[in-house]
Amino acid sequence: MPPFGLPLLGREHEQEVLTRAVTGLSEHRPAVVTVSGAAGFGQHALLRWAAQLAEERGLRVLRARATSGESELAYAAVAQLLGPDAPPAGPGRDGPLPGLAELLRTARDRPTLLTVTDLQWLDPDSLRWLRALIRRLPGAPVAVLAGATGPARLADPDAPGPLPVTRLALPPLGPAQAAAAVALVCGDRGQERFTAAAAEAGAGNPAVLHEALRRFADAGHRPLDARVPQLRAITAAVTAEHTTRVLRGLPPEAVAALRAVAVCGHLLDFSLVRTLARPRPEHDAGLREALEATGLTASDGGAALRPAAPEIRTRVLEEMPADERADLYARAAELAHRAGAGDADIAELLLAARPVGAPWAVHVLRGAAAEALRADDHGRAVAALARALEEPLDRVRRARLSLRLAAAEVPAAPEAADRRFAHILRSPGAELAGARTRAADLALARGGGDAVRRALADALPTARGSEHDVLVALFWLAELGRQDDTDLLLHEVPALPRHPASPAQAGVRAWQQALRGEDLLATRALARGAFDGRGDEGALLLPRLAACRALCLTGDLEEAALRLDALLAEARRDHAPAAAALLLTARGDLNLRRGRPDLAEGDVAAAERALPQVHWHPLYAPYALAVRILVALESGDRRRAEALAALPDPDASWNGMAGAHLLFARGLVAIADGSPGEAADLLLAAGRRLLRLQYANPALIPWRSLAARACHALGRDQEAQRLGHEELSLARHWGVPSAIGWAELGLGRMAREGRTARLREAVRTLRAVPATVAYTGALIELATAELDEGRRQAAAPLVAELSRLVASQPGSRTAARTRALAERLGRPDAPSRGRPAAWTALSDAERRTATLAGRGHGNRDIADLLSVTTRTVELRLSAAYRKLRISGRAELRALVRTMEGYDTDVA
Repeated sequence: MPPFGLPLLGREHEQEVLTRAVTGLSEHRPAVVTVSGAAGFGQHALLRWAAQLAEERGLRVLRARATSGESELAYAAVAQLLGPDAPPAGPGRDGPLPGLAELLRTARDRPTLLTVTDLQWLDPDSLRWLRALIRRLPGAPVAVLAGATGPARLADPDAPGPLPVTRLALPPLGPAQAAAAVALVCGDRGQERFTAAAAEAGAGNPAVLHEALRRFADAGHRPLDARVPQLRAITAAVTAEHTTRVLRGLPPEAVAALRAVAVCGHLLDFSLVRTLARPRPEHDAGLREALEATGLTASDGGAALRPAAPEIRTRVLEEMPADERADLYARAAELAHRAGAGDADIAELLLAARPVGAPWAVHVLRGAAAEALRADDHGRAVAALARALEEPLDRVRRARLSLRLAAAEVPAAPEAADRRFAHILRSPGAELAGARTRAADLALARGGGDAVRRALADALPTARGSEHDVLVALFWLAELGRQDDTDLLLHEVPALPRHPASPAQAGVRAWQQALRGEDLLATRALARGAFDGRGDEGALLLPRLAACRALCLTGDLEEAALRLDALLAEARRDHAPAAAALLLTARGDLNLRRGRPDLAEGDVAAAERALPQVHWHPLYAPYALAVRILVALESGDRRRAEALAALPDPDASWNGMAGAHLLFARGLVAIADGSPGEAADLLLAAGRRLLRLQYANPALIPWRSLAARACHALGRDQEAQRLGHEELSLARHWGVPSAIGWAELGLGRMAREGRTARLREAVRTLRAVPATVAYTGALIELATAELDEGRRQAAAPLVAELSRLVASQPGSRTAARTRALAERLGRPDAPSRGRPAAWTALSDAERRTATLAGRGHGNRDIADLLSVTTRTVELRLSAAYRKLRISGRAELRALVRTMEGYDTDVA
């Protein structure tokens, strides 16, 4: 019903028809008019308007409104029409129709208009009475106006009578009528987007539109485009209230069917959906038509019937008792499963359902969770897995599902994930050994809170065989990054054996020895042995990651890179975001060591997507931040490096090994900023933390040589020399060329006499590992020294080699320093070997994409590294092929290999 004083917008044609009927009645001409439409479309308003018009013209008006409560009461509507003269309502009778003859007699003296609203609820006797009246209308000054929600079935199909029935079907309001309503209610013409939103939001329902606009105007808003969100919010509330009113006027069978439509009408044909209704309709004929007549449903022209708006669906289901709603969802899920609906759709039904007790339900929910994780929708995955755990399961399947759920909870609810991991660790039973070790592995990949560590220690006394070995290995792996000598747990867990037989223990022991710089050959052998695990032990990620990091320190960078790639694929397959983020960060660290800041940049970006920095555990967060700082610094983005270095400390517990990494990275930023005093303080603080942990290996982070550089700049030469020689001694004891060469490079930088000779020695040492940042750094220092001493001929081949090494990363800090050296030589930066002129025609994005493809990366991996879609990668490669005039990946791989100076396929 429109607000008082407003015209019946969009109902001008209907008003004309009703006016003719009233005018004809004044001239003693009978008429029968029905007005039908969805609830809220104005049937009642039109009949009231016509009745008022008739009264103004002196006609007698009799009114009746049928209701669902009186639909079985004989002559209920007739009693309303005839008033005190009506026969008493009661059982129907087959004799003379009560009051009909008297009505026709009195109408001859005063023409009479009968209005009957909600014809769909009319009791059968009143309907028979009206049809009898209509058959007697010719020559009688009586008009019948009837309104209905849905079809108006007034005429007798078996004896339609001599007088035709005029049928008016009310359509929804169109854009023009909505615009007029906006102007009338709001007192101003609406802007274009606002008017379009008004027409769309009310779905053409006059009652909803008028009420929404009234509330909008009462709130003091003007019909501006910027106010569309407020209008939509108000309209949603009005639609929900309108839904409640309509529901209260429907019979129980129709409400039950509408609830079934709200649950699964969008999935299944209505012929299936209606079987879910409780109570079942006695007669299905006309049920769909009746639901459509409510205006609460919509159809796309097919067999399905769905709620017309989300707020309608929500309100229909809110009106149900919770247990009945859960039962309806369960029955709908079973029906959808039998009907072959998609797993994702069935899972949505199961999320709101009671447990169904069938194996297919768990399978469907697990599939939906996996699909959600592939789409990085961890919230939906958590919901599906949590719901799967409500189904009846044996202990092993329940533990496995709990593991999946905990891993999915890590990005959004890490504390909940820790509690779940700890619960699995404390679950008894030999059959859960694999689940317990996997829980410890995944929990510690996130960092492992105290609850997880305590649960791990609690599980050790009852663990047997390989489970015991794995739990011991994982405990000590977690302790490698911590610094708390007073922790009582340390005295409860047995130490790792020097020559472990367990692959998990081998990996942890290798990392332990590598950190201390003990026995290079044994460390390398232990690290490789970590990959010999089978079964549950072979699936653990952290011991193998520890082995990879040990291989980085032993100088086996390519082997470590290949193994990290394989581990990362496993973590992604298992949807373990914390482990994936840790692996990506470690790979970024490795790529920095290889002198590839471009690849490291892709790694840290992918790590941030896998697990945003705010969700990292304090044990690992400083390490991740340190790698990000170093990547920015080596990529030539000093401003970014400074901003990251200025971030507050991640947590009070960052004073372990990860904290040393962060102090080291901040120290390098201070060196780049020309602040040797600050750099010395930071680097020496990093060293103190490592020494307290007894991690003396300079291959981990060369804090001594860089602190020596800062001390040298401050004039603290004795301290600088002590630090430099100490690092060289430790590096030689460890025996890895990259560590030895870096220490020699540090001493060469500080040398006052024989500086060039020392730098040459560093270059000779590092030439054994040319694909490292240490080697390029040594080349830069030696080329600078040669130029400083006027030996341009000796510097030229060094600069040429540098140009080749940095050709694929022109934006890096090393490339900038190489260009500066080339300028000092008096010639432009030497091009890379075999570099075609067309390469410069590629955009930066095309060059980076083509370089990665040439190194053997697949499109999906490239998309992940560059934070773009696979389609974007395909388009960039197509453009690169066209500009380079090559036919495909094989030629691109050969071209990149040639430019970078490799004689073998580096992919």
